[in-house]
Amino acid sequence: MATLRVLYETGAPEQVIEFDPARAPFQHDGQPGSILDVMLGHGVNLEHACGGNCACTTCHVIIREGFDSLAESEEKEDDLLDKAWGLEPTSRLSCQAKVGNSDLVVEIPKYTINYEREGGGNK
Repeated sequence: MATLRVLYETGAPEQVIEFDPARAPFQHDGQPGSILDVMLGHGVNLEHACGGNCACTTCHVIIREGFDSLAESEEKEDDLLDKAWGLEPTSRLSCQAKVGNSDLVVEIPKYTINYEREGGGNK
């Protein structure tokens, strides 16, 4: 079992999800076992305009605890993250960041850029 604690920069109440990573995928958006997959599969909404396909930055999160337990990012994710508002060294796209067996604390920034709607998505 693992725990995903979700904090909101807006000050909304935090949410805590307890889950078994071995049961992924939890639903159909994002990489199976990603932060987005866990959140959506447990009733916690997170913007993901491109459907979790690594084509925008709307699912940008900041990992406050457990960053080193995540699978490494790939070049496509890194390139998109460069366009995310409020980028920090522990920023990830939640649709790509696969969760392991470690507990995580993620923060949802109050602003995101919907890169797909702004005309910057893949053509």
